[in-house]
Amino acid sequence: MLELKAVKVNKPDDVNIIIGQAHFIKTVEDIYEALVSSVPGIQFGLAFAESSGATRVRSEGNHAELKKLAEENALGMGAGHSFIICMRNAYPINVLNTIKMVPEVCSIFCASANPVEVILAETSQGRGILGVVDGASPESRESAEDIAWRHDLLRKFGYKL
Repeated sequence: MLELKAVKVNKPDDVNIIIGQAHFIKTVEDIYEALVSSVPGIQFGLAFAESSGATRVRSEGNHAELKKLAEENALGMGAGHSFIICMRNAYPINVLNTIKMVPEVCSIFCASANPVEVILAETSQGRGILGVVDGASPESRESAEDIAWRHDLLRKFGYKL
């Protein structure tokens, strides 16, 4: 039997998330080290859903609220070998390549500040992530005004001269 589910990621608007899949119990320690060494001042919590042995949600972080938020979302997804990072004071672009280089990380499903729903497949064995719905569907092509807004925003963030 196969059942498809959509689970909403619960987070405040000012929190960015990264959701991925990894494969080993030391994932939380290695992602922790990758995050703290990437961006000075980053605040984060991360949780990893172990899929064998004790099958616990393993977590670390340097911010209690974000750690708890990551744990709650990992439990809500309930997908083995998945992880979620909840962070402030950094954007995913600041840490994504470093996270991808962590030896346990197999794939990244999303990196976003948008509302996110995780699409899960559930069988008698457990749950797995099929993908995510990240934000809303586009309504139209960007206009000249939209392009100017995008350019201004990137300069405001400091990503362009």
